[in-house]
Amino acid sequence: MSGPHPATIELSDRHRSLLQQLRQRQTASQRLVRRVAILLALAAQSGLESVAQQLGLNRITVRLWRDRWLEAVPCLHQAEQDGASDPQLLGLIEQALDDAPRCGKPATFSPEQIVQIVAVACEPPEKSGRPLSHWTSRELADEVKKRQIVPRISPRSVGRFLKRGGLAAAPQPLLAERQPA
Repeated sequence: MSGPHPATIELSDRHRSLLQQLRQRQTASQRLVRRVAILLALAAQSGLESVAQQLGLNRITVRLWRDRWLEAVPCLHQAEQDGASDPQLLGLIEQALDDAPRCGKPATFSPEQIVQIVAVACEPPEKSGRPLSHWTSRELADEVKKRQIVPRISPRSVGRFLKRGGLAAAPQPLLAERQPA
């Protein structure tokens, strides 16, 4: 008894040409080049095992990218019928061969909240009724909680936002620095 026949990849001349362009692109990521190589090899021979062995990959990886391509083919054909240019089609192919979104914890603070925190840091502390010449991370965290910008935030998180925010253009230091003892 034989099982179901494996799905095969048949590439149109245009798809093959675009995939070869992606494979030869100097700026293409290794990940993309490997996925393109899988598709081109599968188009030349249909066996997952032989393609996996030829490329030094496992059969599950080869099957994943074969299935992803087969899911994308109807969209690619529709785009071709709608008169998509080669760059547009390349974009769709890259999108089909891109990593799937990964699960993970969503960001704790929205970009708007971070901008508001930075804006508070740009104000003089006296404006908020704080007897300081410069903000400290702790004082700034307390102030943004008081203003209900965020329900809770650690001084360390505030410091990271300001360090990452590129506030080098500020006319004077925003946070107090420890004085050497």
